[in-house]
Amino acid sequence: MKVELQRVESAGEESALIRAVEVTENIQYAVDVLENNCRSLPVTRDGETLMVRTDKIYYAESVDKRSYVYTKENCYETKLRLYEMEEQLNANFFRCSKALIINIRKIKSVRSEINGRMIAELLNGEEIVISRSYVKDLKRKLGL
Repeated sequence: MKVELQRVESAGEESALIRAVEVTENIQYAVDVLENNCRSLPVTRDGETLMVRTDKIYYAESVDKRSYVYTKENCYETKLRLYEMEEQLNANFFRCSKALIINIRKIKSVRSEINGRMIAELLNGEEIVISRSYVKDLKRKLGL
């Protein structure tokens, strides 16, 4: 994809034009970012319901029939199941095990293990295990 950037004199002249064959999930994400329409998920913490922007989510996991969403510094509970979150999240999110979805934009590095799994280190220092059955798809998605 070709990207052009032109400087303008005032904020009133700012605009963006996206020319695409079809509106894919990535194109829609770019539109959402440009329009500041980032999607959010409902979560709870200490009895308070909040909306967490999806671009702030590092990963989501399911433990004992409860779902949790993790940001850089906080952990929230959500009533959504992982498959429901997958439907609402964009192409930057990847199912990396039966109980875990990871934001690939928050991956700092990955390394292979002897047993065929991979370990992904996130920008916040946490390490996530990528199950063997998902390694091939992750490598494709990361361009490895």
